[in-house]
Amino acid sequence: MFFVAKVFLAGLIIAFSSWLAGQYPKLAGFIIALPIASLIAIIFTQFEHNDTNKTIIYAKSILIAVPISYLFFLPFFFAKQLSMNFYIIYGSGILLLLIGYFIHKFFINFL
Repeated sequence: MFFVAKVFLAGLIIAFSSWLAGQYPKLAGFIIALPIASLIAIIFTQFEHNDTNKTIIYAKSILIAVPISYLFFLPFFFAKQLSMNFYIIYGSGILLLLIGYFIHKFFINFL
C-alpha cells in the first residue's frame, strides 16, 4: 500500500506540472526543477528503511546526479543554432544522460 501511495504522489506531481506547462510553461519548469521529488524520495527512504547512513548516501548521490542530469538539456539549449528537430534533440539528450551515468558512477565511488 505504501508503494502505491508513493507512485500516486509522484505521478500527481508530474501530471500537474505537465498540465501547468500548457498555461504557464515558465512556472511549470520552475516547479519541476524544485527538488520536490528528492524531498519526497528522501523522506520515504528514511521512513521505509530507517537507516540514516543509507539515506545520507542516497542524498549525496542525488547531489552529484543533479548537475550531471543537466547534460540532457544541452541539446535543447543549442537546438536553434544547429537547426535540429525534436527527435534528434531528445535522442542527443538521452545519449548525454547515458554518458552522465558513467560520470556519476565514477564520482559516487568517492562517497
